[in-house]
Amino acid sequence: MVTTYVLPALVFGAVGLVAGVLLTVCSKVFEVRTDERIEAINEALPQVNCGSCGFSGCSDYANAIVNSGAPANLCKPGGKECAAKIAALMGMESGDVSIQTAVVKCSGHFGNTSDKFKYDGIQSCKAANRFYSGSTACTHGCLAFGDCAAVCPQKAISIVNGLARVDRAKCIGCGLCAKTCPNQIIIITDIANHVEVCCSSTELGKDVRSVCKGGCIGCKKCEKTCEHGAITVENNLARIDHSKCTSCGKCAEVCPVHAIRKCDVPPELK
Repeated sequence: MVTTYVLPALVFGAVGLVAGVLLTVCSKVFEVRTDERIEAINEALPQVNCGSCGFSGCSDYANAIVNSGAPANLCKPGGKECAAKIAALMGMESGDVSIQTAVVKCSGHFGNTSDKFKYDGIQSCKAANRFYSGSTACTHGCLAFGDCAAVCPQKAISIVNGLARVDRAKCIGCGLCAKTCPNQIIIITDIANHVEVCCSSTELGKDVRSVCKGGCIGCKKCEKTCEHGAITVENNLARIDHSKCTSCGKCAEVCPVHAIRKCDVPPELK
């Protein structure tokens, strides 16, 4: 009776012991060694996983720095401090870091535009955009359901008076808001660029005015005023070449509809 239970137990114990030894040996033989610097760099990164560096996420970027020689200054959310930490770990130059921020290229707050119907579907910009391009009169403007605010890791975006607003003091330029906006009215630009065309409509001027009092009408006054050739009107919409722009603000001063303005000035104040 004892033999009936003891022998199988011994057999199973022996098999388990042999299997354990084999697993230990195999784990040592086939061990994939990882560079400790990858983990250290990954910890130095902000873990936003926004992809603004050009890689799929923070861990992928950390791996590229160690194994492919990627530069230390590609993480926009991390900024100079993050680049300095990475450079110290790798014994390399950190390089310059371009501090960037999000800008909403729309002036369609409730004072300038209105809704064409009441939308009571799923309360998201993506869902509303699939239903007759949203409820706002301008089909190119902000849908104001806050998809951008929902993905912002810094809570730097809020919806105020029917329009997305960016708190530049909180924004880290990760670009997640720009990626999630169905109308693509959010851009990521250098924080040093102080003037922007806050409109995305390419309709004719009369059509723009019929749906929004703050939209660009393509009058070219800004283009004629700019002394540096930094602003041109293409496809009925003014566009700024920031490599030429000096942020003098003259284009904003002559814009009859105030579609061009300083980025840190709320649209109501022009």
